[in-house]
Amino acid sequence: MATGNSVTRSNKLGPAERAAAIERLKSKEVDILVVGGGIVGAGSALDAVTRGLSVGILEARDWASGTSSRSSKLVHGGIRYLEQLDFRLVREALTERGLLLQRIAPHLVKPVRFLYPLKKRVTERFYVGAGMLLYDIFSYTGGRPPGVPHHRHLSKHQVMGMIPSLDADATVGGITYYDAQVDDALYTASLVRTASFYGAHAANRVRVEGFIKVGERVVGVRAHDLETGERFEVRAKQVVNATGVWTDDTQRMVGERGTFKVRASKGIHLVVPRDRFQSAMGLLLRTEKSVLFVIPWGRHWLIGTTDTDWHLDKAHPAATAADIDYLLEHVNAVLRVPLTREDVEGVYAGLRPLLAGESEQTSKLSREHLVGHSVPGLVVIAGGKWTTYRIMAKDAIDAAVDALDGKIAPSTTHEIPLLGAEGYKAAWNKRTRIATAFGLHTVRVEHLLNRYGTLTDELLDLIRERPELIEPLPGADDYIQAEVVYAAGHLGALHLDDVLARRTRISIEAWDRGVSAAPVAARLMAGVLGWDAEHEEREVAVYLKRVAAERASQLEPDDESADRVRLEAPDIVLTERSAMGDAVTN
Repeated sequence: MATGNSVTRSNKLGPAERAAAIERLKSKEVDILVVGGGIVGAGSALDAVTRGLSVGILEARDWASGTSSRSSKLVHGGIRYLEQLDFRLVREALTERGLLLQRIAPHLVKPVRFLYPLKKRVTERFYVGAGMLLYDIFSYTGGRPPGVPHHRHLSKHQVMGMIPSLDADATVGGITYYDAQVDDALYTASLVRTASFYGAHAANRVRVEGFIKVGERVVGVRAHDLETGERFEVRAKQVVNATGVWTDDTQRMVGERGTFKVRASKGIHLVVPRDRFQSAMGLLLRTEKSVLFVIPWGRHWLIGTTDTDWHLDKAHPAATAADIDYLLEHVNAVLRVPLTREDVEGVYAGLRPLLAGESEQTSKLSREHLVGHSVPGLVVIAGGKWTTYRIMAKDAIDAAVDALDGKIAPSTTHEIPLLGAEGYKAAWNKRTRIATAFGLHTVRVEHLLNRYGTLTDELLDLIRERPELIEPLPGADDYIQAEVVYAAGHLGALHLDDVLARRTRISIEAWDRGVSAAPVAARLMAGVLGWDAEHEEREVAVYLKRVAAERASQLEPDDESADRVRLEAPDIVLTERSAMGDAVTN
C-alpha cells in the first residue's frame, strides 16, 4: 500500500523536518491524512503509520494546544463511572493505564496515590470499598499486572497521620487507591515525534480550511500554512477528522450534517504550591455535581475540576472568579487551614469533547467514543477520554482501513513504546553516575529522565556543547535552558507560548506565569528558529499580553465577561501574519 516510510523517518520534530513534511504532503497522495494534533489525532497517526501506511497529520495550532494540554493530567479508569455502571469503559481504561505505565511510556506515566475520605463509618466504607475492589479486579483483566498497588482501608488515626492538614471533623477514616498521572502536552508532542520517526509527515500551525471532494467523496483537504502564509492542497485516500471540540465545525466544511454532535464542557484547575498543606497523597472528594481531585504534581498540587457547558471561544476557554471560588470552597471543606486566592499560583481551563445526549448535565454525558464515516473518504472520531486515546485511534484507523484496497496489517500500537521509553529503567539506575559526570544534582537528572526518558542523552549533548544551557530559567527553577532549545529543535515548538505553556508547564507552575522566563526562552528559541531581534521581541510581547489577559479574565464573574477579556490578547499567528502584511483571520 505505502512505500518509502523508512526513507522519510525522522528522529526529531524541528523546523527543517516540518518544512520537509509539508513538501511531501503537497507532492504525493497519502493513504491516511489526520486532521487534528491532539492526543487522539497523534495516536491515529502513529497507529496508521505503524500498519505500513503513508500518513500525514496537520494541526491548526500547536500540538496538544486544545483539550490535550488542559486535562487533569491523570491516566485513570474513572472511579465515578463505576457508579454509573459503565463497567466496559472502566475496564478498558484500566487496561490502557497498565499498558502506558509499563510498556508504552514508563518515563512519562507514573503511579499516583489518592485518599477517598469517608464520612460514614459502616455503610459508606462498605459501598466505596466494594467499588475500589471492583476497580482493582478490572485492572487485572487486560492480561498483565496493573502496575500499581491495591486499594487499602485506613482508620481515622492513619488518615490523620498521612494527611496532617486534613480537618479532623471531615473524615472518620478513608480508603486509598492508585491511579497514574502524565504531562499530557509533553506526551502528545512525544507521540507525534514517535509517529514522525516511523514515517508520518507531521506539520503543526497548518490549518485545514476546507475539504476537496470528487462527487460525494472526500479526497483531500485545502490547507493554509500559518507560518508562511502559503495555501496548498493535500490529497489522501482517507481523511480522519480528530478535532475534538471542533468536530462540529470541521464537519460543516464538508457541507454535510455531522454524524454526531459534540458538546464542549469546561473544566478548570488550580495550581497551588505543595507546601500550602501537608499530605502524603492526593485526595478524591465528592461534590454535589461530580468529583473533585487534589493531585500531587511535582512541587505543586492540581485542584480540579469543574464541569459546565461552554458555548464561547474554543481556542482560549477562560476561567472565571466563580470557577476559582467553587474549587476553593470545596477543597477548603476538608482542610484544617483554608486556601485563599493568594495561594493560587496558576489556573488553566480546558474543554472536554462530550458526545451530546439528552442529559442537560455535562457531567452525565458519555465519555465513550464513536467512529463514523460521515461521507465517503472521511472518518470522524469523537468523544472518549485521554486515557483511552490509543483505543480511539485504533478504532478510527480500523474504519479508514476498511475503505482501502489491499490487505493491511492490524493495529500494533499496544507493542510500540514512545521514543525515550526503551531502556528507561536502566538509565534511571544510572542517574547518580550521569549527574556526577555532568556536575548536576541527581534531582535534576531525575527530572530530565522523567520527561525525556533515554532521549535525555540528546539534552546532555546540548549541554556538553553549550555548558551555559545547564542553567535554570528565571522564575522557573525546575526547568533548564537546554529544555527550551530542545523543544524548538526536537519537539516542534514554533512559538514562545508553545514552550512556556506546553513543552514545559511554566505558564501554570511559576508564580509570575512565565513573565521572567519569557525573554530568556525567546532568545534561546531565536537561535534555533532563526528569529531576528524584532521577531524575538514580538514573541515576548504577545506572551505577556496572554498572561495579563488570563489574569484579568480570572477576576470576571461569568463566562461571557471572562471570554471577552481573554480574547483581548492577540493570537501569535495573527500577530505574525499581520507583521508580514498578510491579512489572515484565525
